Amino acid sequence: MRNEFTGRTALVTGASRGIGAATAVALARAGCARLLLHYASSPEAAGQTAARVREAGASAELLAGDLSTEAGIRAFVEALGERARAVDILVNNAGSLLQRARLAEMSYQLYNRVMDLNAKSVWFITQAVAPHMVRRGSGVIVHVSSIAARNGGGLGATVYAAAKAAVSAFARGMARELAPHGVRVNAVSPGTVDNDFHARFSTREMLDAVLRQTPQGRLSTNEDIAGVIVFLCSDAARNIIGQTIEVNGGAFMI
Repeated sequence: MRNEFTGRTALVTGASRGIGAATAVALARAGCARLLLHYASSPEAAGQTAARVREAGASAELLAGDLSTEAGIRAFVEALGERARAVDILVNNAGSLLQRARLAEMSYQLYNRVMDLNAKSVWFITQAVAPHMVRRGSGVIVHVSSIAARNGGGLGATVYAAAKAAVSAFARGMARELAPHGVRVNAVSPGTVDNDFHARFSTREMLDAVLRQTPQGRLSTNEDIAGVIVFLCSDAARNIIGQTIEVNGGAFMI
């Protein structure tokens, strides 16, 4: 697999920590020559990811951007600029619950931020990159959805779940449009990952409840998800198109 990634450029959003950081490092170890690493508000953590990418033998460039507003998405796409032409692999990983809010608590502002970050950014960053892939006749795009898209999410996460369901729909619709031009689009759907996301938004009791319902008997790791993303980017997945791959230790079975 390493040889087929040689010389490729990958853009990973939300790469400062968690699944995004693990994916960036995994792509570098798989042979990618250049990583464009988006981050929002953690330059120190993003710098640590960049250092790990360089240790793995790839170059790394940091790109800041607040994707939780339309203005921020527009600014990031503009800042991406000519770099978009070189992107062979796009991993749309940036996303967050932002905060738990039940039906009566959800404000217009929070609703928009959750949708912008988790869904709108995926659409418009892909829009910036995909035409260049089409012109080359090759490229791979992987969106990061969530098990919440299947089960509606936990209490206070319904809008987040809806945004992630949109991401899974994007994967199918974009795949149908782009596959005839040599561009593959898929999504990966993590279950509950024992990482910073759930350290912020879930209690230990909530995680233990998920653990009891997971046949494999453990929560997923960032590396579990990154491994599947790298696989989807590889030629071994050349006939997988428009799919959302569930990675959750058996917590959700289709």
